[in-house]
Amino acid sequence: MNIKIVGKELKATEAIKEYIEKKAERVTKYFGEELDVTATIKTEGGMQVAEMEVKTPTNRFRAVTAHRDLYASIDKDIDILEGQIRKMKTKKDQQNMTESIRVKEMAREEEHEIVGEIIKTLYYDIKPLSPEDAKLKLEERPQDKFLTFINLENGKVNVIYRLKDGKNFGLVEPEA
Repeated sequence: MNIKIVGKELKATEAIKEYIEKKAERVTKYFGEELDVTATIKTEGGMQVAEMEVKTPTNRFRAVTAHRDLYASIDKDIDILEGQIRKMKTKKDQQNMTESIRVKEMAREEEHEIVGEIIKTLYYDIKPLSPEDAKLKLEERPQDKFLTFINLENGKVNVIYRLKDGKNFGLVEPEA
């Protein structure tokens, strides 16, 4: 961990430097030693302002607070940074968990891939219609490719379907 302490219009005493270093140790538990911490301390209108920035190889976190006491301002900055880091870590963990669940489900589906089996059954009413009425009904529903009906002329189950040209229809009738 690299720590850089900058004092603007305010001298960073040895006690302040040690305090910042001690407090910055709290964020190392999230990233290890692969981070740079920059702390800027200054005075603005009677308030002590502490600005802290934590840079990692992939992210950047920043907090700025003002308080009458510089130590309190530093504490608040560390709390804010820790909250930002925890939030980001939690978000990434949830994304990784969701992604790993998806991968496991896909592997399970591939593992148990069903071939040549009836895996879905749809139920619907078959109404008695003439072939011409069935054609009109199929034309009303462009999303359907076929319609099963009872032919009024012969009392048998028939299927009317759209041909690939999209203009014409085919009729399936049982022989017997």
